[in-house]
Amino acid sequence: MMAAIQAGLRGREVLLLEKNNRLGKKLLITGNGRCNITNSTPIEDMIGQVPGNGRFLYSAFYTFDNNAVLDFFHRQGVPTKEERGGRIFPRSDRARDVVDGLARALRQAGVEVMMGQSVEAVIPRAESSFTIRTSETEYTAGKVIIAVGGASCPRTGSSGDAYPWVREMGHKVTPILPALIPLVTQEKWVPQLQGLSLKNVCLTARQGKRKLGEEFGEMLFTHFGLSGPIVLTLSRAVAHALNKGARVTVELNLKPALTPDKLDQRLIKDFKTYARKQFKNALDDLLPKMLIPVIIQLSAIDAEKPVHQITQEERKSLVVLLQCLTMTVSATRPLAEAIVTSGGVSVKEIDPSTMESRLVPGLYFAGEVMDIDAYTGGYNLQAAWSTGYVAGNSI
Repeated sequence: MMAAIQAGLRGREVLLLEKNNRLGKKLLITGNGRCNITNSTPIEDMIGQVPGNGRFLYSAFYTFDNNAVLDFFHRQGVPTKEERGGRIFPRSDRARDVVDGLARALRQAGVEVMMGQSVEAVIPRAESSFTIRTSETEYTAGKVIIAVGGASCPRTGSSGDAYPWVREMGHKVTPILPALIPLVTQEKWVPQLQGLSLKNVCLTARQGKRKLGEEFGEMLFTHFGLSGPIVLTLSRAVAHALNKGARVTVELNLKPALTPDKLDQRLIKDFKTYARKQFKNALDDLLPKMLIPVIIQLSAIDAEKPVHQITQEERKSLVVLLQCLTMTVSATRPLAEAIVTSGGVSVKEIDPSTMESRLVPGLYFAGEVMDIDAYTGGYNLQAAWSTGYVAGNSI
């Protein structure tokens, strides 16, 4: 929509073909229905939050930055607020207000919108024009902007439709993988912890001995494996490693604020306090109740063993377990459940200053259809606004 708005404001005759029967269907579900519009972080730092070809976005981010995005929505009557981590939301906490603001801007820019138009092909013609074939009819255009999203959340219309078209036109599409997605683990004890949320923990993903990433914060155990903010952040690197056939593990440090020696001292203190109790009753001050049976099982220490009989070797092993609880990742959840798509039209074939194809003159791209993806926090939408603005300003 941003691309169409900007092109319309420049006096271009613009037709927006919308696959769904209403605008902004995917926007309505972002940020749990609140729509994390952008982030207040400086642009240089924002680039670092885009592991999927962030450098490609330098020009776009500086051309239409986060402040420009806020100015745009404020002019459309959508006041905003800033929350933890620089995340910016509509003050109303309603994604619908963001979509309504964009719809108003489309009308003001004179953009014609056609709903229910599922594009089946985009065909370049020799006369510097394109034929756009939909399920209903055909259109002719001098220039085309493809801004149909990736392949995640197909129920919103973002179902990877564009990849065949761009391949037909000679563009490379990099492997389509999920990003910001929960992980599936092999261990049978993980489902026993379903619903357990942990805060202030550290999760490290590894491909063999190589560290893929490490995150500190919150996570959640599920019936299939792991979810939550730090899991989603690590998931992109995990998905790419799994796609190459690598064995991936994650290591959970339940007490990252403590060194191994400090944690050992903590155990010694707790074991003195509960010296006359059984091991199964000695961890209440250290761990969530749901987690205790699993830790006891994995420690191989007899649950009925009196605490004062636990050996130094057993205690030291428990320290290692608490700070390196290892799980094997067998897969990510399906691509359809991903928040964003990793992969897409190769950015090597796109001019970053205009978003025009380097292969097909008059063809432009915006948003997630390209091989760009970011972490959570409003960065993916900022990339969409910025690239859409640049594309619309270039035709």
